[in-house]
Amino acid sequence: MYIDTTDGWKGKVLTTILVTGASRGIGFEISRAFLRRGHHVIATCRDPDNAHDLQALEGVLEIHALDVGDPASIAHCADSLADRAIDILVNNAGIAYRDTRIGHLDYAAWRRVLDINLLAPVAVLEAFLPHLLRGEGRKAVAISSSLGSITRAGGGNYFYRTSKAALNMAMRSIGADLAQQGVTVAVVSPGFVDTDLTQALPVPKIPARESGDGLAAYIEAMTPEDGRRFLRFNGDELPW
Repeated sequence: MYIDTTDGWKGKVLTTILVTGASRGIGFEISRAFLRRGHHVIATCRDPDNAHDLQALEGVLEIHALDVGDPASIAHCADSLADRAIDILVNNAGIAYRDTRIGHLDYAAWRRVLDINLLAPVAVLEAFLPHLLRGEGRKAVAISSSLGSITRAGGGNYFYRTSKAALNMAMRSIGADLAQQGVTVAVVSPGFVDTDLTQALPVPKIPARESGDGLAAYIEAMTPEDGRRFLRFNGDELPW
């Protein structure tokens, strides 16, 4: 699905940005922010036909089906864009699970969280690496969380914390290997955002739009040095 509602950008070379999990929450707001900044967004989600809010966004927008938990879906999406260049890849899709206390843990659910929050972003990066190498920006960003900080570890949320801590390590290691090919790999925390996943939690939250705007600005300005830092959407540095 291709949507172009803006004549002002025609004839210009646009930065092409692929975003996973773009139909709602942080992914939607990142996509919206990049479109408003005049970029070409390839927004991916599991069900494009029902992504009505995404379809209504203005700008140079493509919407493609991609279920990050399905290796066949990742391969199909990458193949459908086989000859395309992508300047920036934003690995946003993820899940949260409110695990119970120690002694009552659901290990199947834990594996599912690790699969979606750790292995899937690596698989997406691997599948779209050829596209990044054809691009100009060569940035791969994974949306992490301050809960992935080992220095700031607290109790509870074992599934989510471990998935994001492992994601941070994976991206740091992959980034070290891809630096020689000119690819900057980084992780960034969006802050504690008010989304469908967090509405039931009684803690202060920031609006998803504020986070999306901050993330878009950070990713635009991101340098190779940022791949060695753990930053929040507003530029504050977090301990690993």
